[in-house]
Amino acid sequence: MPQKKKTHPKEKTTLHPRSSHRERYDFNTLIASCPELKPFVKLNEYDDTTVDFFDPRVVKTLNKALLTHFYDIKHWDIPQGYLTPPIPGRADYVHYAADLLAASNNGKIPVSNKVKCLDVGVGASCIYPIIGNKVYGWSFVGADIDPVSVASSNQIATANPSLKGNVELRLQPNQKNIFQGIIQKDEFFDLTLCNPPFHTSLAEAQAGTIRKLKNLQQKPTTKPTLNFGGQKAELWCEGGERKFIENMISESRQFSTSCFWFTTLVSKEANLKPILYTLKQAGATAVETIPMGQGNKISRIVAWTFLTKEQQQKWAALKWK
Repeated sequence: MPQKKKTHPKEKTTLHPRSSHRERYDFNTLIASCPELKPFVKLNEYDDTTVDFFDPRVVKTLNKALLTHFYDIKHWDIPQGYLTPPIPGRADYVHYAADLLAASNNGKIPVSNKVKCLDVGVGASCIYPIIGNKVYGWSFVGADIDPVSVASSNQIATANPSLKGNVELRLQPNQKNIFQGIIQKDEFFDLTLCNPPFHTSLAEAQAGTIRKLKNLQQKPTTKPTLNFGGQKAELWCEGGERKFIENMISESRQFSTSCFWFTTLVSKEANLKPILYTLKQAGATAVETIPMGQGNKISRIVAWTFLTKEQQQKWAALKWK
């Protein structure tokens, strides 16, 4: 006999109002879109359909089903061990970025492939280009220091007709650079997006994974199973999230007129104050902090621009009208 069934809210109200993921997963619908998911769907002790979110194979297949059903992606795969990002959270970033552009465009979201975005650290999954292009029609350049990630995202972009001509992948030739070597002469971006490496070392990344699994499973664990996967460059770097973003801010000054809004996720609240101080020192003309929430997780987007009000108005009038 199943235990007394838990009650769940019909809608995930912490997600962005335009998100396609506010309702609970409809596994029958997802299976219809992606039959590969069917063997992984089961009944839990409350007689609810669910999947094992601690199994990397299941998480990857669920992502494929979500991308097929909501974003019309027919061909999607990533190499074993690479990051499988949680799609609802990634979609929220794109929606809040769209709101940011709208605030600079008399409240109207610019919807066109003339809106050009740079995904810093695109990874192997090509997630931000997929969502941004499907929902808003934007075009993307995806950059990464890992050749395997670049090749994987390029394969996704070329295998799906909706992405052809709208997504370009570039390998960052110097691991110390972020924008240099990627943004070309006389090239302009309306928006940059970034999920910076979160941890300062592999040991810290593994410890964080153990804590996450312990909280989710409500029991002790010592094995850092990465249910969402992740390679070194995706999970950690010297100095962690704060140092990476501070380097990004410093380098963004060199491209102050090449991009309207630079943005990045900031996962650790403790990093927010020093990052905002760095932006002040860098001379950003406008800075926005946008809170996001997915379940119990709270993060935020930090956005900045070096354009004057007059330059912002000219940019919007020339590119988004």
